[in-house]
Amino acid sequence: MIALIQRVSQAKVDVNGQTVGQIGGGLLVLLGVEKEDSKEKADKLAEKVLNYRIFGDKNDKMNLNVQQTDGELLVVSQFTLAADTGRGLRPRFSKGAPPQLANELYQYFVQKCGEKVRVETGKFAENMQVSLTNDGPVTFWLKV
Repeated sequence: MIALIQRVSQAKVDVNGQTVGQIGGGLLVLLGVEKEDSKEKADKLAEKVLNYRIFGDKNDKMNLNVQQTDGELLVVSQFTLAADTGRGLRPRFSKGAPPQLANELYQYFVQKCGEKVRVETGKFAENMQVSLTNDGPVTFWLKV
């Protein structure tokens, strides 16, 4: 399971011209699910995302996590994160989870994070337009 996290001052996701998820300060989480992923991996990744210290403290050092800053999450499914880009000029998606498993684990991840912070989402398997203001910019790739 892969999360590309971006510290944002605001982010939103639109589907067919309608905003379906929107946050102020916090994290935009682009979530990729691979074939071998499980609820146990989702638990580990949720814990890591929620506790990853990438927000500035009073000395502007990255010592605080999203929970400590009362931040929010915008979680967007992104199957392209599971792409194999090692050869050639076209990505292969053989590592990606089938849609049913991917959606199940995506929803589970959202639920787990929602137990600790406010979470907004995109729409699984839809064409989405994601807008954000990356604060920093600060972006990390997390994998469990």
